[in-house]
Amino acid sequence: MASTNDRFVEAESRWDLKTLYADLAAVKGKPLTPVEKLHLRGLLCGNSPAEIAEKLQKNPKGVETDLCATIYRYVKGFVGKGIEKIENWRNIAEWLDDAGYKTQSSAKFPVKDLLPQNCVVNVTNINIDKNQIVFFINLRIPTSPDSELSIENLDIDDNNAN
Repeated sequence: MASTNDRFVEAESRWDLKTLYADLAAVKGKPLTPVEKLHLRGLLCGNSPAEIAEKLQKNPKGVETDLCATIYRYVKGFVGKGIEKIENWRNIAEWLDDAGYKTQSSAKFPVKDLLPQNCVVNVTNINIDKNQIVFFINLRIPTSPDSELSIENLDIDDNNAN
């Protein structure tokens, strides 16, 4: 059987587990056990308690009981939902996402690998406007010298410029 650290590893690319484990340990009063971490990662990977039990070859009722007594209670206490009833196991991931523990991107390759060679990207301005961060980007993608693209062929209407 695989080590508990080898299970539900995809959670590592989507969630800030180090911070999450530390914050939940503060609520619990001591570090999370390997089983608690494993069950939490299973939930964060989108697995139901029954699916976690099946993948770990455990009793589904036992996993559900463990989650109710541990992870659910810690998360509820941490995100200020202490008196709320957990309607669905998905609430845990949603609450932790809302609390900022989900990483912004699970991409494992640099953006520059997506762009053609000699492409230049400059962020020219960053503003906060109506609760949104707005990036102004200058993107230069070289074309081949024999390209038939000319300024006349572009559908640009100067009359609509703001």
